Amino acid sequence: MERADLILISAIREAGSLAGAANALSLHAPAVTKRLAALEAQLGVRLFFRTTRRVTATAEGELLCEKAVVLLAGFGEAEEALRDQAREPSGQIRMAATFGFGRIWLGAALAEFQAKHPKVRIDLQLTESLPDLAAEGFDAAVWLWAAPSLRASQWSATMLAKNERVLVASPSYLQRRGKPRALEDLAEHACLQVRESDTPQGTWLLWREDLPNAQPVKVSGPLSSNSGEMVRDWCVSGHGIMLRSLWDVAPLLANGQLVRVLPKYAMLDANVQWLAPFRGQTPKRVQLLREFLMAQFKTRPWEKRQA
Repeated sequence: MERADLILISAIREAGSLAGAANALSLHAPAVTKRLAALEAQLGVRLFFRTTRRVTATAEGELLCEKAVVLLAGFGEAEEALRDQAREPSGQIRMAATFGFGRIWLGAALAEFQAKHPKVRIDLQLTESLPDLAAEGFDAAVWLWAAPSLRASQWSATMLAKNERVLVASPSYLQRRGKPRALEDLAEHACLQVRESDTPQGTWLLWREDLPNAQPVKVSGPLSSNSGEMVRDWCVSGHGIMLRSLWDVAPLLANGQLVRVLPKYAMLDANVQWLAPFRGQTPKRVQLLREFLMAQFKTRPWEKRQA
């Protein structure tokens, strides 16, 4: 049985007559009659009852017609996918990302992707509040935290890279105040905090590599800000201990401006994720960008700067 046979029986059932099917397929009526008879002989079953006025499917014919619908749809999707693969991607991609990661890591990756696909236009919005992607017309977001749980059913998520927040301080601070040896010691240190709207202040949830659960630690200090970059600058200048994403402080760890504090502990809440609104069919340009970013970030490139 060939694809043309599936098209033939679908047209006969839809038209309700051999003449109607012939007209729909731009064939002569005798050709349709001959092809149907040959197909029934091949299968060894009658597919349609014929009368002078109407043709109706038998039970076997109805079953085959139902299967034909599915198979023909699959053929169509496969052909469209191949045609789409052959076409150069074009059009606009609207992206959202957090300020720091977007500026330091994502921006360069998007520029490289656009250079590879010159007919694609990318509009990147940097923000600290995750937009409602579908309602605001975004194709995707690269985000450092999970989508809000109340709206999780609206997103699809793909992890681009593992990431954690680590404790760091400058050598000058540690020389002056000493290194904490245990979590309890943090209470005696100036802890620099980034104010985030969805995170309780004064508590760091830290995991140890050999323990299954996070340990809440109360911290305090004289300096805090809603700007992570400001807190990082204070830390480099020797004003205290900071909890900051590894992607951000890796270069400073590499050049010695910062050092890890309590290196067995980290806050495991900042994986780099691709978030996208659910949609029936994702445009090729968006699929290609997701795959490109997965390849770019899966090796955690910020770690190479510590090598």
